Amino acid sequence: MSPKKTFEEINRLFLEAARHSMILLLALTVSVLALATTAQAQDRPPIFQQMFKAYGFESFGQVEKIRYTFHLEVPGLNLSRSWEWEPKTDLISYEGKDSDGKPVKVTYSRSQLGSQSDVVKNEIDPAFSNDNYWLLLVLHFSWDGSATVTDEGTQKLPLGNGSAKRVVVKYPSEGGYAPGDTWELYVGDDNRIQEFVYHGGGPGTQKRPKLLMATWADYKTMGPLLISTDHRGTADGNPLRLFFSDVSVKLTGSDSWVNAQ
Repeated sequence: MSPKKTFEEINRLFLEAARHSMILLLALTVSVLALATTAQAQDRPPIFQQMFKAYGFESFGQVEKIRYTFHLEVPGLNLSRSWEWEPKTDLISYEGKDSDGKPVKVTYSRSQLGSQSDVVKNEIDPAFSNDNYWLLLVLHFSWDGSATVTDEGTQKLPLGNGSAKRVVVKYPSEGGYAPGDTWELYVGDDNRIQEFVYHGGGPGTQKRPKLLMATWADYKTMGPLLISTDHRGTADGNPLRLFFSDVSVKLTGSDSWVNAQ
């Protein structure tokens, strides 16, 4: 595989790896069949492809493993979850706690998710989807062929001063973990997300806020990828901080981990 791939080639390469559609705490799953039939037909505006390139996802084929720790701080809750993920095989290792606060350490393959315990199927794997979605948001939007993406032009930032390009990502009103979810991405001249607003849709499999607003800050590079490691804002009016630590990547042909910096 050559190190550089086009936007369309990356989508084709990882449609199979994304057969369980990695979806976030807030968002939704899309079936593999839907991905396979609609992703390539989806007409995305030029700014979305520029964002895809800005985050280094044209080179995502170089990635063998990613590891990171996800942190969430909201009133009454502070949690941390550590992950190691092999994108090409969908092999996942998790270290953290279950819903009862008991330590858990497990490795599983998403292709065999049906044979896993209820804790893995109902708690750990949805948590992986959530955390991975936050880390690689634009990549997941590129995989989710059912989502529509529109360029709404330059508008005022919802949290900070100034303005940015508003890119809206909207999911169908039926099906998946969280039908009808809408994301407003406020994108700077460097094609990086600066802030975003999330609107929860109708009833779905996962509980999520109706309105979440947060910054997209503390950008770091790890290998060819660019990631935002710190998000601060509110969820349904309550203060929220979501951030990542210990982020690193292992690339094809290397035995060494490259730390985000």
